[in-house]
Amino acid sequence: MGNQRLAGSIDARVALAQDRKTAPGALYELASDSSALVRAAVAARPDAPAEALRPLARDRDRTVREAVARNPATSQGNLLRLVGDADRWVRWAVAANPACDARVRHLMVKAQDKELRGLAAEMWELEPDLAAILVDDASPEVRERLASHTYHPDVIAALLRDRTVRVRKGVAINKRTTAEQRHLLAQDSSPDVRSALVRAVPLEEADLRLLLDDRSVEVRRSLATSAVTPQHIRQALENDADETVAEDARGYRGPQVTGEPAPAPRAGHRRTLGKRFPGKPAR
Repeated sequence: MGNQRLAGSIDARVALAQDRKTAPGALYELASDSSALVRAAVAARPDAPAEALRPLARDRDRTVREAVARNPATSQGNLLRLVGDADRWVRWAVAANPACDARVRHLMVKAQDKELRGLAAEMWELEPDLAAILVDDASPEVRERLASHTYHPDVIAALLRDRTVRVRKGVAINKRTTAEQRHLLAQDSSPDVRSALVRAVPLEEADLRLLLDDRSVEVRRSLATSAVTPQHIRQALENDADETVAEDARGYRGPQVTGEPAPAPRAGHRRTLGKRFPGKPAR
């Protein structure tokens, strides 16, 4: 009777592959089905037997391999294989897998794929020695993403000295910076860095007083409209020499509340500063 079911329509075989009551032996047979939809359904099952997932990690269809790459039941051996897959979406899916470990992250950090290195840079679990490698990454985007996410003090200190403005902007929005580091950022040569800083994190009174007289109008406007600016500082900006700054300070009404929850970021593709890759095309 099992063979009769396996020979049914594609929809029926997909339903069988998704059915939690389907026996492991039938799943193994479905893993070699002629339809990629059926094979992908098997590949996505967190309870799929290793014997079924092993051939699917080498499947000719990208969507099947991507499903394996996201599956927490996938073995470390297969994840190590898939992080080097020829298709970028398969590689990036590995980064979203909760079973991604230090060995996989090591390959990500050393990869030619800039986005893969960027995804590693944003990982909370990234080891200090791997983060240290990314401090010197050739891509400013990767360093920026590391700067805005890392919690390693030595890495933050190194990125604070980066010559690229966008990287220091990443440090400026990192809530794990110290008061001393924020003091240095408040005196950064780039107004973009100072603007990002006042919008992102609370500052010491001395730094706030310094920024009240910042030479950049945009920095003072950012200070006037920042949700973390203390009220007495905002009130002082109501008399700013630039009328746009004064109007922003006087008209500030706090964060806008829409009543709708913000959409959750797609797994493996976290929100960051700067330019990103285009969205994944619909299938």
